[in-house]
Amino acid sequence: MEWLIEVTSLPFDILILILLAVAGAFAGFVDSIVGGGGLISVPAMLLTNLPPSMALGSNKLSSIFGAGSASITFLRNHMVDFSLVRKLLPFTFIGSMIGTLAVVSLPPLYVKPIIIILLVCVTLFVVFKKDWGEVNRTSAVVGKALYICMAFALGIGAYDGFIGPGTGTFLIMGFIFTGFDFLHASANAKVLNFTSNVASLLVFLYLGHVNIKYGLATGAGQIIGAYLGSHLAIAKGSSLVRVVFLSVTTIMLLKLVYDYVSTL
Repeated sequence: MEWLIEVTSLPFDILILILLAVAGAFAGFVDSIVGGGGLISVPAMLLTNLPPSMALGSNKLSSIFGAGSASITFLRNHMVDFSLVRKLLPFTFIGSMIGTLAVVSLPPLYVKPIIIILLVCVTLFVVFKKDWGEVNRTSAVVGKALYICMAFALGIGAYDGFIGPGTGTFLIMGFIFTGFDFLHASANAKVLNFTSNVASLLVFLYLGHVNIKYGLATGAGQIIGAYLGSHLAIAKGSSLVRVVFLSVTTIMLLKLVYDYVSTL
């Protein structure tokens, strides 16, 4: 019990930073594999009594560390189709800035039912189509398919800036639809997610909605979690990503349904 007494005797502000770093590590681990880390890091930010917009802005600061760390790992291991991803980056960036500007003036309550329905459909599809996303069948994405991907990147970027939870999940689904397996889809998604986080953070910084200290503390944990998660995903392959994907999607659904019902 001595360690517990020592921890509880720490100054309150330092204790908060430690807890945020721990939450960030868990969030970074999950997010680097399938997305959904915001389900851990955003509530952790809100527990510090930050206003909602400040919590979202501070979370974006921490998220760039986790997403950046995971992106570097995937890039170094040649898991990212950068010839496709680089064409989508500008659309994700612009969409995220638009979504972030909207979140400070529009209630996200009305968007949540749509997201819940989409997540239910996605989860059921993955559950019943067991071989989906197991094999990498992608070829060059050109023509009409590329334009669809660009529109998708713009829309998901806007969603990430506006609400956030599920961004990585929807990006992974989009890439799987183009023929990528779960692992390569996750790698591509992480680079776009990093881009949307940077764009959103710039807007939050401009509006003064970022607690730098809390964001950096959580970000330190995210680096560690993202490093471990991305390496584990590469080592275990698409089968692990699929299992974590279904687990996180289910938890995300329950959380979104609870949040929506509680605000009615």
